[in-house]
Amino acid sequence: MLTAYIDAALREAQYEVMEDGRFFGSIPSCQGCWGEGATLEATRADLLDAVESWMMHRLRRGMALPVLAGVDLNGAEGERDSARAEGAHAEAR
Repeated sequence: MLTAYIDAALREAQYEVMEDGRFFGSIPSCQGCWGEGATLEATRADLLDAVESWMMHRLRRGMALPVLAGVDLNGAEGERDSARAEGAHAEAR
């Protein structure tokens, strides 16, 4: 599922050539996620690392991730939180 999410993110990537001839890539759905490099291939590799780091940062802090190409990584966590809350509620009774 993580691989599908990363693949979906990279399919949304937008690339451009900067004034100095280097490449810049970003994923608009993933605010603040970007990469750069001397070649398009290097930029894509940098962007892949950036997406992985961006995802881990958000997941560790319990922040929602945007749904990309129908891949929703928020659902499983939300279901676990609901189950924990229901269990705590049942124990309190």
